[in-house]
Amino acid sequence: MALVNQSKKHFLLTAAAFVIVIAGMKASASILTPFLLSTFIAIICTPAMFWLHKKGMPSTIAVLLIVLGVLVLGSTLVVFVGTSIEGFTQSIPLYKERLGAMTVELRGWLENHGIHVSLKLFTQYLDPTQILQFSANTLSGLGGMLTNTFLILFTVIFILFEAFDLPGKLRLALGSQHKSFSQFDGLIDGVNEYLAIKTSTSLATGVAVASFLYLMGVDFPVLWGLVSFLLNFVPNIGSFIAAVPALLLALVQLGPQSAVYVALGYVVVNVAIGNVIEPKMLGKGLGLSTLVVFLSLIFWGWVFGPVGMFLSVPITMIVKIALENNEETHWIAIMLGSETADESGERFFFKHESSENTLDRLDK
Repeated sequence: MALVNQSKKHFLLTAAAFVIVIAGMKASASILTPFLLSTFIAIICTPAMFWLHKKGMPSTIAVLLIVLGVLVLGSTLVVFVGTSIEGFTQSIPLYKERLGAMTVELRGWLENHGIHVSLKLFTQYLDPTQILQFSANTLSGLGGMLTNTFLILFTVIFILFEAFDLPGKLRLALGSQHKSFSQFDGLIDGVNEYLAIKTSTSLATGVAVASFLYLMGVDFPVLWGLVSFLLNFVPNIGSFIAAVPALLLALVQLGPQSAVYVALGYVVVNVAIGNVIEPKMLGKGLGLSTLVVFLSLIFWGWVFGPVGMFLSVPITMIVKIALENNEETHWIAIMLGSETADESGERFFFKHESSENTLDRLDK
């Protein structure tokens, strides 16, 4: 009985600590969000920086070259994407008016065919104009983050400089054979590999979508390409979410037939990259269940806003790997993952490959 009571106390203390930490993170989101974005950028840049350093380039020059590249790319995004976000936001009332008129026509068509739908249901639950407004608000929030360019840039610089000394500090503090050091090293390697592959496939998706929408004549193709690039970091549902506002815009601007063509274009791009190329590059995949991916999108979006949605999967991966390396929390990592077991106790995991979930066996 005493052991049970002790376990309950431990669980309650852990749960209370979790709530306090999350509340603190949400309260300090304005500070943590730029830092998270800076860390994400630094992790992506680290392999290129170390490659330059191995080629004999001094660490200071390597960092400066990487930062210069980030600055040029970031400035380009701010100029083009910032203008697109502003233009799209200003055009929202016009798009909403057109989409509202089309919704009324659809309701009338349904009524003429004997399908009676209440006006309240249309306006409150089936109003597609809310999707455009939500998209505008989300993009505005992301654009607001881009205004912290100097804070993010300086943080990236300091993180990159620290990356040279961090392994040595850990070896000195923990010992080169310490278990925690090997776990941390594996964590960094796993996150780096995932982000490198995901960034390349997301970039290919964004470029393909932007090019296709430009040829179709849809407004703000660069903006929707950026949205596809960002949301491609959210597996399974990210591509679907990215397509919705662009499809609505194509419907309003070009008509139903063109909207169908746009939908087909999104399907072709995402099947080719997301279901064929990316699974081969990622190997056995994220190791996260589909439900956890979706819930992490909602949870981290609630805590950190649009940037939290963007970084939801990398953050959840880090949490899962950290939980795996602790015996007391290993069971939580199993619940977060995609692994399962048959009646004999052998472990399996689901692997997404060529648009079908195939069952692959793991070594026990």
